[in-house]
Amino acid sequence: MTTRNGPGYDEVVYGRRSIRGFLKKPVPRELIEEILALAIRAPSSLNTQPWNFTVVTGAPLDRIRAENTRRNLEGVPESREFRKFEVYEGAHRERQVEIAKQLFGAMGIAREDKEKRLDWVLRGFRQFDAPVSIVVTYDRALFGGDIAPFDCGAVTTALVNAAWSRGLGCVINSQGIMQSPVVREHAKIADDQVIMICVAMGWPDESFPANAVVSKRKSVAEAATFVGFDE
Repeated sequence: MTTRNGPGYDEVVYGRRSIRGFLKKPVPRELIEEILALAIRAPSSLNTQPWNFTVVTGAPLDRIRAENTRRNLEGVPESREFRKFEVYEGAHRERQVEIAKQLFGAMGIAREDKEKRLDWVLRGFRQFDAPVSIVVTYDRALFGGDIAPFDCGAVTTALVNAAWSRGLGCVINSQGIMQSPVVREHAKIADDQVIMICVAMGWPDESFPANAVVSKRKSVAEAATFVGFDE
């Protein structure tokens, strides 16, 4: 495996942003393989490593974008293969609204501008026109439990951080798999795999306003409870 001196862990974690605008520049396969080699060092339950990756680019990815967009515009019901929580409320909804305001503000999209808001949604269906999409799947033999999806979350976090450490940007994007049969067909994903999520990847376009958005996070004081430290 190739090793190199890159940014430190803190720099990667604090510096990484979700990238939604990419340069029209291909990503070498060798670099993606290097990033995946780092990502699969993520922990998994009992070292089961349920994850697999289908890395899509070029014409197959363009076909996925086109068909995903067409189906969604025509009102074809979504067919994501994971369980989705339908309605967020309270603090969770507030965080959703806050990041939307940050992104729309950066892009100059007014609340009443339906055309620009639709265009933004379509970008998600197109996986933000990234040159690479990595579809994360797990073995269907493990379907029905929560551990395999949890492990996929761990490896996906490792993936986006590894990519950032190599100069690439990513956004974890469930819109890209809203029409899972389309992804399965054109990415040639076997029936023994469950489609969990996809990650759009490429070289960040620094001129794209939304790429500068840094999402706000809960503080440690809000997120953590310490027990036994004062006894």
